[in-house]
Amino acid sequence: MQVTVRSGDSFWRYSVLFGIPFQLIIDSNPGTDPNALVIGQSVQIPGFVWSNYTIQRGDSLWRIAVQNGISTELLLQTNPGLAANALQIGQVIRVPIRITGPIIQPQREYTYAALREDLATLQSVYPFLRRSSIGRSVMGKEIPEVQIGIGPKSIHFNAAIHANEWITTPVLMRFMNEYALALTNSADIRGVPMYPQYLQTSLSIVPMLNPDGVNLVISGPPAEEPYGMNALAINGGSGDFSGWKANIRGVDLNKQFPALWERDAVIGPQEPSPRDYSGAAPLTEPEVQHLAALTRERDFDRVLAFHTQGEVFYWGFEGLEPPESEVLASEFARVSGYSSERFIESTAGYKDWFIQDWRRPGFTIELGLGQNPLPLSQFGRMYDAALGIMLAALYM
Repeated sequence: MQVTVRSGDSFWRYSVLFGIPFQLIIDSNPGTDPNALVIGQSVQIPGFVWSNYTIQRGDSLWRIAVQNGISTELLLQTNPGLAANALQIGQVIRVPIRITGPIIQPQREYTYAALREDLATLQSVYPFLRRSSIGRSVMGKEIPEVQIGIGPKSIHFNAAIHANEWITTPVLMRFMNEYALALTNSADIRGVPMYPQYLQTSLSIVPMLNPDGVNLVISGPPAEEPYGMNALAINGGSGDFSGWKANIRGVDLNKQFPALWERDAVIGPQEPSPRDYSGAAPLTEPEVQHLAALTRERDFDRVLAFHTQGEVFYWGFEGLEPPESEVLASEFARVSGYSSERFIESTAGYKDWFIQDWRRPGFTIELGLGQNPLPLSQFGRMYDAALGIMLAALYM
C-alpha cells in the first residue's frame, strides 16, 4: 500500500502508526533514504491495502478506526485535509486495512501461470519480499526466486525439480504467505517468533525449478514446437504425462549434478525419457545450470529440496555430511513425524552435490504418500509436515 509523505513524516513514524516493524518498512522501499524523505514522495507500507469507506449517519473517526483496528491518528494521516469534527454523510474516505489472513489460495492445480499470479499478489502486499529470476528454462520461462530476510545465516528451499511433483510448489507458496503475514502482524507460527528469524536469516526460495515440465504434466503438450511434438515422442505417443518427472527435453533435473554423475548415468535410460535420464553430461540443462550458479553465488549454509513422495527425508551423501546434519535431521523427524534416512542409493542429486562440494547440511524432503502426482486431498497433511521442517530449518 502506498502513502504520500507529509511534513514531519518518517519511517519510524510510519512504523508506530501502522504497527509494522521498522526494518520491514525500510526493506519495502529499496533505494529510498529513510533520512531524506521528500514531501509528496510515495512510500510502500507492507501488510495493508486501501479500502474506500462512505460516511454514514452516526459515524465518527473513532468509530471507523475501532471497527478497522487502527487509530484515528492513522485515519487523519492517510486522509489529508480530513476534518475529524466535520464528517459529511456520503463523504468517501480511504481506510487502510491490515491484512490478517492469507491472500493467496495455492491449493489448486499449480501451473506456471498460477505461480506468477500468486507471486505478483504476494509482492504487491509484502514488498519486502525480494523477487528476481535465476535464469530461464528450456522454453524461456523465467525461473523466479524470492528472498526473505536480511540475516547472516543463508538458507535455501526449492521445489518442483520433478515435473509430476508440482504439489511441492504450492506448499512453499503457502509458507511464504504465512511467513510474510506473521512478520507484518508481529506474530508467531507454531510458537516460533518470525521477526527474529527475518533479522537472523536470509532465506532463498525457488518455488518451481521445472516450469516447462510442470505445465506439461498439468496441461499437456505445449503448442510451441518442436517442444510439444518431441515430448509426445519421448512419452511413446501417449497424451498422459502423469508419470513425467523430467524437463521438457526429457532430462531428469535431479540426476544432473556432478556428484558421482557417472555412476548414475550408466544405470538409467540412455536417451531422453519421461524420467531418470541423467543427460549426456552433468549440468547440461539450463534449469540446473541456474540453480548451481545461484548456489555457488550465495554460498548457502544449508539447503532443502522438496519432493514427493514417501514421508521420509534423506540427509547424507558418501559420509561427507557434517555432524550438524544429524542434529537437524533429529529435529526434522520430531516436528514432522517423517522417517529420517541418512543414505539412499542415489547420486547426482542436488543435495548430494551440495553436501559433496560444501560439506554442509543438505536435505531431500519427500512429502506425502502414494503415486505421483499426489492428489490435492493430501495438501493439508503435507503442508503440516513441511511447515514443521521449514520452521526448524530457520530457527536451529
